[in-house]
Amino acid sequence: MGILTLLRNAFGRSRKERAAQTEGATQETAPAVTAPEPKLPSQPAAPAEPDPSEPPAQPEATPQVPEPRSESTPAPAAASTSTDEHDLVKAAFTNITVPKPTDPEPEPESEATPEPAAEPQPEAKPDPQPEPKPKAEPQPDPKTETAPEPAAEPQSEAEPEPAPTPAPAPEPAPDPDPAPTEGEAEATKATPPEATAPKPATSAARLRSQAPGLTTAYKAAGAALKKHGLTGTRARVHLVLDRSASMRAYFKDGSAQALAEQTLALAAHLDPEAAVHVTFFSTEVDGTGELTLADHENKIDELHGALGRMGRTAYHAAVEAVLAHHAEHAPPGTPALVVFQTDGAPDAKTPATQSLTDAAANHPNVHFSFVAFGDPENKAFDYLRKLKTGNASHFLAGETPKELTDKELYEGVLATWRP
Repeated sequence: MGILTLLRNAFGRSRKERAAQTEGATQETAPAVTAPEPKLPSQPAAPAEPDPSEPPAQPEATPQVPEPRSESTPAPAAASTSTDEHDLVKAAFTNITVPKPTDPEPEPESEATPEPAAEPQPEAKPDPQPEPKPKAEPQPDPKTETAPEPAAEPQSEAEPEPAPTPAPAPEPAPDPDPAPTEGEAEATKATPPEATAPKPATSAARLRSQAPGLTTAYKAAGAALKKHGLTGTRARVHLVLDRSASMRAYFKDGSAQALAEQTLALAAHLDPEAAVHVTFFSTEVDGTGELTLADHENKIDELHGALGRMGRTAYHAAVEAVLAHHAEHAPPGTPALVVFQTDGAPDAKTPATQSLTDAAANHPNVHFSFVAFGDPENKAFDYLRKLKTGNASHFLAGETPKELTDKELYEGVLATWRP
């Protein structure tokens, strides 16, 4: 709207004045007008031709604008009204740059809208068009970069790598299973000896806490059992003590008590109850008792002192008493080791041999291991040397059995026992 007002003000002069001005300036402006004609669009000025009919209506606006603009636009006077209009349009557009600050707020908006709308569009169009074109040109470059996407095909080659690792891998696992099962079966065959192996009935810790005085004998008993392949064997243990008159000295010097303690240490490996049943015999069974880890010290001396006078040597009475006790207090088939101590031959050999023979037939799991106190050369021990019942053995402990080491005693007692 500002341009129209400027044009109106410019054309508000009388035709006479413009004619006078144009006559003098035609010659000067003619070459200048010919140059801008192709550049400036004169078509918007064409509708301004009817404005000459309006000059009488706008005489007041003429004195305001034309004087300063006539100074700025002396050159654009043409011979014809069209040339004047072109010059005035130029002056108007040139002056537009100055009056635009009159509207400070809409300048950025008006500049953005009218200039590209009318004239700057042809100028601005070539400017932005080549700029996005080079921008679009790098776009085919990434397209060419995307072209190496066939390089991703080797990735598809990597895809067959997970192909060998699917769930079917665990499925063949059952195939190797039968092979390990065979190896496991062999391993299990090897393990039972280790599992059943060698654990004593009573642990060393328990023995130390309840009977620390038996620790040395306990270790020696374990070593002897291992040597003969008897580690882990379970059996009841009995002790038979001869109370004939000839045994008096062995009770006094503690040999009988020492043998009882060694037998108890052995029982700690064999008997889960870690107890020893004791049978005293002479002419008959004089009495019985029991040794335990908690009650074994001086126990033999106490029991022996309470049994009264000492008699003769009746093996068969002791053998029958032991078998009866074992059958009553142990489950059928339970092995038993009987440490049978004596200092001579039985008074009645036939009943003694018969009782041992019956025991071998009726109680094959009961073994009698004889320990002979006295001179090994004594003819009395010929009975034991000649005894062949199959369930008995003998060990000559000598005249000072208390001086025997634990190892020597256990070697003699366990020499032939194989439950």
